[in-house]
Amino acid sequence: MKKLFIYYSYTGRGDIVAQKMQEKGYDIRKVETVKSLPKSFFWGMMVGGFQAGAKKKAALKEFDQDISNYEEIVIGSPIWNGAFTPAINSVLSLLDLSNKKLSFVFYSGSGEGKKAVKRINKEYPNTPYIFLKDPKKYPEELNKLD
Repeated sequence: MKKLFIYYSYTGRGDIVAQKMQEKGYDIRKVETVKSLPKSFFWGMMVGGFQAGAKKKAALKEFDQDISNYEEIVIGSPIWNGAFTPAINSVLSLLDLSNKKLSFVFYSGSGEGKKAVKRINKEYPNTPYIFLKDPKKYPEELNKLD
């Protein structure tokens, strides 16, 4: 069964998760936004958090959207303001994930996202998900992926 991990990373946490997923046999696709967030972490989180909370989508740099050869898709995203990032909102709107084994991996400083769980349960009922608390700072969190 072919497996794909599609993810966004602002701070590098997602890149660490992607490395682990690649070790587990997943193909990797990182999505990047056309417009970067402010370089200041504070302002980046303010702008990104507002956009995420408003369920905005971001214009993405070109990425391979063909997922027809994959049976399993894992979406990786930071949680900002209790929501998916604008980049992942765009991914979810662009890809037809029906008939795919879908799951989510979230990574954030707090390791939880109560509002995000509500959205997952509403929009993707019965879809498994994992929250990782800052895998840069706590690499043992990656063990949850095993």
